[in-house]
Parts: sequence; C-alpha cells; structure tokens
Amino acid sequence: MSHQNTVFYELIKPVVRQDFEQLAKVHHVGQKFRETSRWDQFIAILMSQFSCRQSLRDIQSNLECQQEKLSHLGAKSIPRSTLARINEQQPAALYQQLFYKLLKYYEHSKVAHKFRFKNPLYSLDASHIDLSLSLCEWAKVHDSKASMKLSIGLNHSNDIPEFVAVENGKENDMVQGRKFQFPAGSIVVFDKGYVDYQWYEPYRVYRRLFYLS
Repeated sequence: MSHQNTVFYELIKPVVRQDFEQLAKVHHVGQKFRETSRWDQFIAILMSQFSCRQSLRDIQSNLECQQEKLSHLGAKSIPRSTLARINEQQPAALYQQLFYKLLKYYEHSKVAHKFRFKNPLYSLDASHIDLSLSLCEWAKVHDSKASMKLSIGLNHSNDIPEFVAVENGKENDMVQGRKFQFPAGSIVVFDKGYVDYQWYEPYRVYRRLFYLS
C-alpha cells in the first residue's frame, strides 16, 4: 500500500531536520541521549498540542497508536517518564531559537495566492487557550476553568502573525482588536466578535473592513 503524507507532516515540513539537530546540539545539557532525542520530544509535544492531550500518560498512549506515522516523521514513541525528564532538564531555548529561525525565513518569503488585492490583507481573530486551574489560578475564568485569550492579526502576504496579544480569557475580543494598528488602507477580515460600528464612522475609518458571518 502506498504511503500518503499526513496533515501533520505538512505542518512540520517548514522545520528542516538538519537545522533542528544543529540547534539541539547547541542547546543540550548533561550526557548524550541513548535511545531518544529532542526531535522525539518535539514531535511528541507538538502532536499533544494539536490533539489536546491531557497528561503525559495520554501523550504516550497516543504516540503508541501512531507508530507507523511516527516512523515517516523520523521519530519514535517516547515513554512518559523520559518525556517528563527531558522537559524538566533540557533547555527550552532550543524552541525559542527554532521560532526565530522560522520567523526570519518567512519574513522574506511571499505566499502565492490565487486571489489578488491592491491593499494589504489581514485576518483578525482570537482563540481561547485552556490552562490548568490548579497551576494557573491567575487565569481563572470561572469556578472550574482557567484560560487566556490569544489575539492575532495575520498578514496574508507571508502568513505571519504580524499582530499578537495575550490577554485574560474573560476579555472581549474587541479590546485587543482596537489596539492593532493595521496599515492605512488595509483589508481586514473578521467574524462577529469584532463587529464595532465605530469602525465604520467616516472620520475614523482608515482601513477597509470585511465582516464574515
């Protein structure tokens, strides 16, 4: 049976394995790994985020069910005790540097769209990020839930979030939306959460706004 690449494979395609391994060597403490790697950790954590895993045991069980797919990613399942130890002992600076490396690459790239606009095109949206109430009491939304809200203004010329804000999960979407200073003449696409009729006042509108229901 022929192999078909997964959506997850396409998502991590921009991460060049050779560059990742070079960063992993720089940001490593202690003895050399014998049976696992930072790449295994990276794949495990990323998959857990996309699939909303709730614990280390949950992450391990999910990975064990994905053995064939993991092999095509150059990774393998990682025991929860090993994952916990790597998360605790190895520097997170690896992923910080990986982020800036990817950002630098995409800042100078252009996305080919089938549609064309003369004006800059942005998408504006916000998402809730669930947090552990026992660990993040400062982010309490109500008695049984904690969360924070991530607001993003996505630039479609290179698909980079040009405007980013993190706020309290109770905050209305418009609070941060009003603060994003989009370039004059921009086309901004948003949903119902951003309907503010003050934006349509002639003396205040310096951008074109599209509303998607």
